[in-house]
Amino acid sequence: MTDAGPPPSAAFLVMALGRRMRERVEQALRAEGITMRHLSALGHLSRDSGLSYSELARRASVTPQSMQSTLAKLEERGAVTRTTDSGRGRTARLVVTDEGARLLGLGRDAIAELDRVLADQVDAEDVGRLAPVLLRALATLGARPGG
Repeated sequence: MTDAGPPPSAAFLVMALGRRMRERVEQALRAEGITMRHLSALGHLSRDSGLSYSELARRASVTPQSMQSTLAKLEERGAVTRTTDSGRGRTARLVVTDEGARLLGLGRDAIAELDRVLADQVDAEDVGRLAPVLLRALATLGARPGG
């Protein structure tokens, strides 16, 4: 008789699932030359165009320098446009362009596809309970939903 060991860690399973889902979305975005970090910045800016680099970085859990690099690539792509002069400590008003909205839509489509895959494999009642449970877990850990 073999010991099956303790049940799997819920935290570990959520991390593993998140990693797999992120890989799937990144794969869908790769053809456009963007990453989840770009998608996250676009999502935050689409909701609040007056965010500073520092605030965007905090929301994405990256350094301000990394966020500046991310936004520079989005500006080069024409996905965001700056409506104010840049400067240290200054809030850069960045606006999502039509191209940025298109890229954001591709990301949302990739995430919706994951929702469809999940719904195909997991009982609808369980899926309906999953999002509220995960939102509570995120709130407990102090994370912001959506990015």
